[in-house]
Amino acid sequence: MANTPSNMIPLGTKAPDFNLPDTISGNTYSLNNLKGDKATVIMFICNHCPFVKHINNQLVLLASEYKLNGVSFIAISSNDAMAYPQDGPELMKKNARENSYNFPYLYDQTQQTAIDYDAACTPDFYIFDHTLSLVYRGQLDDSRPGNSIPVTGRDIRMALNNLLENRSIDKDQKPSLGCNIKWKI
Repeated sequence: MANTPSNMIPLGTKAPDFNLPDTISGNTYSLNNLKGDKATVIMFICNHCPFVKHINNQLVLLASEYKLNGVSFIAISSNDAMAYPQDGPELMKKNARENSYNFPYLYDQTQQTAIDYDAACTPDFYIFDHTLSLVYRGQLDDSRPGNSIPVTGRDIRMALNNLLENRSIDKDQKPSLGCNIKWKI
């Protein structure tokens, strides 16, 4: 298990647009199709990473809770499916069903979206406000596989709650930690 941290891109960065196929519905979506009225959470995840498996239930809980408040959740897998076939579109669809994903699970075959977001690991999280300006990037919470800290989504929850209540979001944010994105050679 590799321990790769997020690249902490500058707060205020505008969310890059994309057009990616959703492995669940089969439709292709742009960021504008999926963005939330109040906030948009973009998550780079994959099927096989133990860090992602560790938090899958919390991702579904967060999306269920916050979509009622105008927050959209979007999952993207950018791993090289030729080298890692378990991260290919058909198995992404299966994984989404098995984990009851209630958000789109997009496939970034060219890896351009991961490059545009400077994503480094799975999971990697970005929260954008209603204008699609970055207000948070970093970890879900302090839990990691094997560290016995419960998965709560604490850091993402604090950022979203502050955003929704028009309070400032702490700029001292911890990078996420996970498996590196499996780049094409």
